[in-house]
Amino acid sequence: MKMPILLCLCVAIMTSGHAAPVEPQPFFTATQRLMDAAAFLGSPFSPADLATLKVCIKAHDAASVAKAQAVLDAHALFLVTITPEQRVKVARGAAKAFLDESGWRQYLVRVENEAGVTARLAASSPQGKEVYVKGSPPVAPHAQPRDPGPPPLSARWLALQMYESPPQQPTLSGLAVEYRIIQLYASEAGKREAIFSFDTGQGTQDLGFRAETSILFDCLPAREVALNITDENGKPCIAELLIKDHAGRIYPSQIKRLAPDFFFHPQIYRGDGEVLKLPDGDYDITFRRGPESVPEKRKVKIAGKNTSLKFQVQRWVDPSKLGWWSGDHHIHAAGCAHYSVPTMGVHASDMARHCMGEDLKIGANLTWGPCFDYQKQFFTGTEDKESRFPFLLRYDVEVSGFGSHKSGHLCLLKLKEQMYPGGDSTDHWPTLCLNTLKWAKKQGALCGPAHSGWGLQPLAENDPARKQNYKLGIPSATDELPNYIIPPFNGIGANEYIVDVTHNVEGPDGKPVPAVDFLSMVDTPHTWELNIWYHTLNAGFRTRISGETDFPCIYGERVGLGRAYVKLDGRLSYDAWCEGIRAGRAYVSDGKSHLMDFKANDQELGMNGSELKLAKPATIKLTAKIAARLDDKLHPEIQSAPVDHKPFWDLERARRGASHNVPVEVIVNGISVAQKNITADGVTREMSFDVPITKSCWVALRIRASSHTNPIFVIVANKPIREKRSLEWCLKSVDQCWSQKEALIDPKEHTDAVAAYEHARQVYRERLTE
Repeated sequence: MKMPILLCLCVAIMTSGHAAPVEPQPFFTATQRLMDAAAFLGSPFSPADLATLKVCIKAHDAASVAKAQAVLDAHALFLVTITPEQRVKVARGAAKAFLDESGWRQYLVRVENEAGVTARLAASSPQGKEVYVKGSPPVAPHAQPRDPGPPPLSARWLALQMYESPPQQPTLSGLAVEYRIIQLYASEAGKREAIFSFDTGQGTQDLGFRAETSILFDCLPAREVALNITDENGKPCIAELLIKDHAGRIYPSQIKRLAPDFFFHPQIYRGDGEVLKLPDGDYDITFRRGPESVPEKRKVKIAGKNTSLKFQVQRWVDPSKLGWWSGDHHIHAAGCAHYSVPTMGVHASDMARHCMGEDLKIGANLTWGPCFDYQKQFFTGTEDKESRFPFLLRYDVEVSGFGSHKSGHLCLLKLKEQMYPGGDSTDHWPTLCLNTLKWAKKQGALCGPAHSGWGLQPLAENDPARKQNYKLGIPSATDELPNYIIPPFNGIGANEYIVDVTHNVEGPDGKPVPAVDFLSMVDTPHTWELNIWYHTLNAGFRTRISGETDFPCIYGERVGLGRAYVKLDGRLSYDAWCEGIRAGRAYVSDGKSHLMDFKANDQELGMNGSELKLAKPATIKLTAKIAARLDDKLHPEIQSAPVDHKPFWDLERARRGASHNVPVEVIVNGISVAQKNITADGVTREMSFDVPITKSCWVALRIRASSHTNPIFVIVANKPIREKRSLEWCLKSVDQCWSQKEALIDPKEHTDAVAAYEHARQVYRERLTE
């Protein structure tokens, strides 16, 4: 980083007739702070300037003030005057205009404050605008994004910000003369011109051309850094790099990022043989490849020439070696944090890169309401051509922002056709989830509610929040699992699921199949998600679970924060992975703990219906291979956070005190009946439990708020699984859900909805008699 100076606020005495004098004491105090800040930020004054300033500080008289002021003026790129009428005008300063491609330089802004203003001094430039349009157009057929306005996106080569961090104050001091710092970033090399203006609030810019100045910069080329990135086996791969300088600034600048880099990420994803551009300077680089890797941190110096960097992934666990393949069934290429200009969302190659960089084998890229009519063109009904085995990406659909979404969003995977019959966009879809599921299941799709917990917070019956749309931050009545509080069903999670789980619909071969295959886990509070699942399992249904991130909506940090690991015997494919979810041959996880090869006696999870039959009550042996890894550093902000604070699932929540131990629990019909601690040091260990079984039940393993297996169903003497309190909970929940959703159903579907809900009531009543 070539920087003329990195400065904090400096109050300078001006000897010209244009500004009132400033006394030496505040000037020299500010000068010392300036020197300290410059050294701290890694770009101190030149030795000659530093020597002059030290002599001036020691002399502490009017003559030395003039000498010091001359040093500072040489670094001022802008001369700002605030008139007595509080109008702000700007002129060119004395500093030479050089910038660095892909890097930051700092210049002084001399401020003559004739009005004694104490507001923030802001800088702006049309060339410094974002190179994208954040957000998406309204969800409506063929909606278009807003115009980004002038100048063209390709002309927005600059980034700028005023330096306002300590020891500098964020606002002007009100003194007659002071210096501020402006930081400038160039995304390109060569001659580049930019227009600048300054203000201290809306309407304070001066009139006419006095309000702005143009500067032609010579932007010097950055160094080329060739990357050698390999996986743990020495094979070329894509991985994550987080690059910061001493000031904590991110490289490349986020405001100038376009796909495949996402502006809302601090990190980038780069592959073997690719090249980074960095100016000379010192950097802190963090290298990782998903939660199964051990992050590497290193300091890097770029000095005077092109160079190369070599990174190799270090793993602490590899579930794929045991046949367990990671996937995230809910990621998006458009909407939420994504931009809608220059393109309406990003493309398959971008999402594939991020999946590879996070070592996420399966990515279900779901087209949904925002930018639907642009993104729908990429659906093929097969794995996308950007897939690189074993990293497989495919486009499918989330019913969200349209259709039946207000009764609960639906993830529809493995579709053959993505468009509901009767139209070509989003305005003709059913408003009853069950009608959407009937269409999808006829294709053989894998279906389940998204972000299951929304609308299912356990709120007390007299809590006024029950009558409002769901939101985070409202205290729950309990965090127990299971609990028997009827939730409000006022959200977009697994709400209509309480009805749809009771239905069988026509499958692709004409035979009846469950309307719902799975519930989504990991991206909403775990107690809200798990409670409804536990109750419907206790009612005798066999819905499985899968892990999701809902990227970049609920979580924008990275894909794969919520994962499902599916066991496959043959070659990995998107379809085979989906069928593993349907069969329940999977566990969900934040990637920081793993519950592999779960068995009850000899019954393997997900095989033969996950069903173990016993002629009479007996003790069974549960076994699994278990691994977990905690950071050495404690994170009390996560460990003790309420369940509805992010991250909702994180191994840190399971940590025992200050130790590296986490409990592995045995869950029988939703109740934790046994537990053993495991050291979360990254070592895979065999674990077993002897569990007495007295009646038909389901069993699973759990590391609370980090990982959970699907269930194995233990059937004793051919009796069904029936828990009375859970069935009563489900029956009451149907009525509560109807009270919230009836008004959202299109009148043309009202008869269907009445029948669907009544069917659910009848099923629960019948099971209560069994």
